[in-house]
Amino acid sequence: MLAGGPGQAAREAFPAVQGAFREVLRERDVILVDQRGTGGSNPLACRDERGASTITEDVAGQDLDAARRFAQKCLAELDGDPRYYTTTEAARDLDEVRRAIGAEQINLVGVSYGTRVAQEYLRRFPGQARTLVLDGVVPPSLALGSEHARNLDAALKLQFHRCEAEPECARRFGSPWVSLQQLREELQDEPRPVTFNDPLSFEVRDGELTPGIVAGVVRLYSYSPQLAALLPMALADALAGRPQALMAQARMIEDLVGEQIMHGMQLSVGCSEDADLLEPDPQDQATLLGSYFVEFVKAQCEVWPRGQVPADFHEPVESERPALLLSGEFDPVTPPRYAEQVLGGFPRGRHLVLRGAGHNVIGVGCAPKLLAQFIERADAGGLDAGCLDQLIYTPPFVGAYGWGP
Repeated sequence: MLAGGPGQAAREAFPAVQGAFREVLRERDVILVDQRGTGGSNPLACRDERGASTITEDVAGQDLDAARRFAQKCLAELDGDPRYYTTTEAARDLDEVRRAIGAEQINLVGVSYGTRVAQEYLRRFPGQARTLVLDGVVPPSLALGSEHARNLDAALKLQFHRCEAEPECARRFGSPWVSLQQLREELQDEPRPVTFNDPLSFEVRDGELTPGIVAGVVRLYSYSPQLAALLPMALADALAGRPQALMAQARMIEDLVGEQIMHGMQLSVGCSEDADLLEPDPQDQATLLGSYFVEFVKAQCEVWPRGQVPADFHEPVESERPALLLSGEFDPVTPPRYAEQVLGGFPRGRHLVLRGAGHNVIGVGCAPKLLAQFIERADAGGLDAGCLDQLIYTPPFVGAYGWGP
C-alpha cells in the first residue's frame, strides 16, 4: 500500500484504511513500506519554534519571506540530503523491498500521491507490477498543487448543493457557499478573537479566526463527506457570531493532521518534480485558496535543494497491466476527470466513480470486496460493480443532533 501526502508514512496511514483490505488479508499479505523521508525511514519533519508542524497552519497569514525562512530553518536541521527523497527514488526502494521478500511480482494499491508512486514504479519496473489499484488518481502530467484552488471550489459547490436541495438545511442555513464568501469578506476586514475549548484537552484557549484558517478547515473537511456535512451549520454559526466550533475544528486539524505529514519530504518531492511547472493563475484569485498556495510553495522551493527527475517523469504511463481506478464524486483534490485522463494508457483498466464520496474511497461501501476480487482475478472489466449503486449521499447536519428524519 502506497500512502499519500506526499509526506505520509504507510504504517501510519494504514490503520485508517485497514478495513478496505479485510478481504484481501484473507489470502494475501499487505506490505507497508514507509517511503524515505516518512515514518521510520528517516522522516524529514519541519517544525517551528514551538516544535509543532506547520503543515496545516494559515499560510495566507504569512509573507513569502517567512515561508523561505521556515524552509531554510528546516533544511539546516535535517539529517539527510533532501535531493534523494523523490518519487523515482521511492520506486527504486520499493523494488529493493520486492526483491528482498522474494516476490516476482507485486500488486500495488496507491492512494492519492501514492498513485504517482505506483505509476512511476510501473514505468521503471514494468514487469514487476502484477496489478495496479489507483485511488484518487494523480496524472503524471499534473504539477501537484497547480489545480488545488479550482478543484476545491468545484467540489464545495457540489457538496453545498446537497444542503440547498434539503428543505430543512436550506431553511436554516440558506446557501453555505454564500455564507462562506460573506464570512471570508468579514474576516478579511477584521479577524475575530475567539475563546474556545481545545477539542482534545478541553482547555480554554484564545485564538484569532482569519480567512486562511476558515479556508484550511473547509479544505480538509471537504475530503470527507461525513465532515463536509458539518460545514453548513459551522459556517452559519460563525457568521452569526458563534465561531467557537469552527475554531476548535481548526485546532483539531492542526494537532491531528499536521503531525502525519513530513513537510521536508513533501518539499523534496514538490520542489524537484513540480515547482518548475507551477505558475500562479490569475483566474484563481477569486477562489477560496487563491493563488497564494502556489506562491507559497514556489517561495520555499527557492531555497530547497532539488533532486534529479527523469526526462519522461511527466509523460503518461502506458501499460497492458490490469488497473482499477477509483474516484469520489466530490473529491476536492483528485477529481474523477484525472482518472479518466490516466485510464487512456491502460487498455485493461477500468474507472469507477463512487457516488457522494470524497477523497480516498477504497474503504467505502462495497469497494473492499471489489478490491479483493480485482487483486485475486486481475480483471477489472469482469467486476460486477452494481453494488456501488447502493451508495447514498451523506445528509447535511441541520442541528447539533445531526440530520433530520
